[in-house]
Amino acid sequence: MIRIITDSAADITLEEAKKNNIDIVPLKISFNEDEIKQEKTEDFDLFYQKLMTATALPLTSRPSPEQYLEYFKKAEEKGDDVLVLTLSSGLSGTYESAMVAKKMSPYKVKITIIDTEQAILTQRMLVEYAVQLRDSGKKIETITEKVNDLKDRVVVCGLVNTLKYLKMGGRIPKSLAFIGEKLNIKPIIILEDKSLKELSKKRGRKAGKKSLQKELEKEKLDPDFPVYFGYTLNKEEGYQFRKETEEKYQLTHSKLFSIGGVIGTHVGPESLAIAFVREK
Repeated sequence: MIRIITDSAADITLEEAKKNNIDIVPLKISFNEDEIKQEKTEDFDLFYQKLMTATALPLTSRPSPEQYLEYFKKAEEKGDDVLVLTLSSGLSGTYESAMVAKKMSPYKVKITIIDTEQAILTQRMLVEYAVQLRDSGKKIETITEKVNDLKDRVVVCGLVNTLKYLKMGGRIPKSLAFIGEKLNIKPIIILEDKSLKELSKKRGRKAGKKSLQKELEKEKLDPDFPVYFGYTLNKEEGYQFRKETEEKYQLTHSKLFSIGGVIGTHVGPESLAIAFVREK
């Protein structure tokens, strides 16, 4: 048996985790001392409702090595191989915690840890691919090789609705945020080289959505993988964006997911995301 472990940055609910026989190690998100768990989509919505009234960003804490050790011990008791897929090391110390835990574990020879270099939709994509391979009977060495190949071909980008949270997090100057809000600027961001980067800026949400869709035109898509769509808080808009994009690009296989608070802390509510796999 292969035990697959990921973290809550993949936005996989506990119900989904149970269905797919995987474990979720949570990152802690708290407003002052009020922790907001991210275990179901309703928790994601609650997070954004709190975020919209907050005067400061919540504190996001990486899992401790001890949390990983608990899962490693359970795997050792059952004689399972362990495959850990973590949030990008460029965004969090989660990968580091997992590696420290592996070094501390007497079961280390059976533990494989992958820095996905991804988050949200593409981290989910890699985890679900690993589950698919495991359930089809592939060995951990093969799964590791295939997941590492796939992580170099996945793309995730998003439309940020407001500059407010990037400003609160100190990621952009207050003066730039002020001008951006006045001009109705919507940043398009991409997860690249392990971290979030700005692709472009668009005036207005309509132009932002079109720019996000155009990312599908830059690469030839691998037809073996669905296109993933994501939203923060506004499910109806996420559904409509997915539908419009499916029709525009004649997509035959896509999925829609809610995005939780780990990355949502920085992009805020009413954001949209799209993820896909480039053809080899």
